[in-house]
Amino acid sequence: MITRDLHAFADAFAAAAPDFGAATARAVFLVAPDGFRLAEQSAQDNSYMADAAAFDATRASAQHRDLQRAVSAVVPAICFAGNVDTPDALFPNNVFGTAPGRYVVGRMRHEVRQREAARDDIRAFFGNVLGRRAIDLSTQPHPCELTGALVIDRARGLGFCGLSERCDEEGARRMHEAFGLRATLLFDLAAGEYHTNVVLAVLAGRAAVVCPKGFADPAVVAAIAALYAPHAVLCSEAEHAAFVGNCIALSPDTAWMSAAAGRALQPAHRDLLASAGFRVETVELDAIEAAGGSLRCCIGEVY
Repeated sequence: MITRDLHAFADAFAAAAPDFGAATARAVFLVAPDGFRLAEQSAQDNSYMADAAAFDATRASAQHRDLQRAVSAVVPAICFAGNVDTPDALFPNNVFGTAPGRYVVGRMRHEVRQREAARDDIRAFFGNVLGRRAIDLSTQPHPCELTGALVIDRARGLGFCGLSERCDEEGARRMHEAFGLRATLLFDLAAGEYHTNVVLAVLAGRAAVVCPKGFADPAVVAAIAALYAPHAVLCSEAEHAAFVGNCIALSPDTAWMSAAAGRALQPAHRDLLASAGFRVETVELDAIEAAGGSLRCCIGEVY
């Protein structure tokens, strides 16, 4: 089922046992920020991006290495080389995604990011090394930027897909089918938002972090929060701006976000995550955040 009907999706949620698959990834993959600089095409619809003068390639590279080292304490973490022709490639979860037995290649909106989908090494890793079959959405015309646009409750097999210039309704349908989801809720992101995973995270099927200002319809915010109550964090505008919503659970007991997000996280919200069984882990990523994404954007998941 793929629907905009909040009541129908709530019924699907209630009927979906947390038996669809592992709640957190078996491993993660990253792409190094080689050639890190302002991608002018991406800046057209990513209001979080800084001006070109704010990009520090050396600092971004060091912070990215720190990120890999940190998350490797809880999950295997593989890093592919970057490419000077693909400055956004450090956000690989938009382009490559996985589900048991397969990998998915997304259709990126901007040509500078479409180049990433053609990488033979990452395709060969999933196809030849891991033995996954490919579901290639990259050549069809409908934008569908994978787990940037589609936040997935992997435990229940449910999707939350925010529509924007980076994902249309047909793209959402194709992702729903590619990941084999039980149900997907469609909704519009607020004007100026580009990816759902900046304003929504589902943590191991047990908690949700929601940035209300990122949604066009407040009723969607209330509906999602109700699904995960009492473990639903509703972010303030300051938390939203600091990328608190761009977090991820990488093990059943860890929620990861950038250090800036961790500093902005209200004590009551940290306590709420703790009550759901998560300790908050952080990595300093201010240089990377100049590119308009944060920690979750850097993490590709292997299920």
